Amino acid sequence: MQEDVENRTVTLAITTTKLTGSVLKSAILKFLAAQKNKSRDSPKIPHGKQSVKDLAKQNQGMNNIEITDKNIKSFEKSARKYGVDFAVKKDKSVKPPKYLVFFKGRDADAITAAFTDFTAKMVRKAERPSVIAQLRKFTELVKSTVSNRVKNKDREQSL
Repeated sequence: MQEDVENRTVTLAITTTKLTGSVLKSAILKFLAAQKNKSRDSPKIPHGKQSVKDLAKQNQGMNNIEITDKNIKSFEKSARKYGVDFAVKKDKSVKPPKYLVFFKGRDADAITAAFTDFTAKMVRKAERPSVIAQLRKFTELVKSTVSNRVKNKDREQSL
């Protein structure tokens, strides 16, 4: 294998009337530009969320973590923030279904940071009261105070 790489040759065919140094130089530059564009067209390694199959093709070892939370979309935002390549697989055999998040072995620190960020967001969201519940509470308070004023106002006038 090493010998094949060392002995690689390139055949360059040029049609010209007189082969000069400048013609050879321009032909070689055109060839190198074509090679550079050819390497851009090669399949790129996917990043971020991908299928388990694509993640396994990268041959960098895979680890997984179980998640029972249904709100997996908010984890994806945290994972993108930390640049983690991951794949989500839903295990339907268990009730309620659990999710397996597969990631590259070298991304262990990044996935830990992403999960820390994800759990912090979920805790903050759980602590925050619902806006609709607060609105209902305040509307009841306003209704009760308005009705008390009307009753008191009638009492004062009748005296």
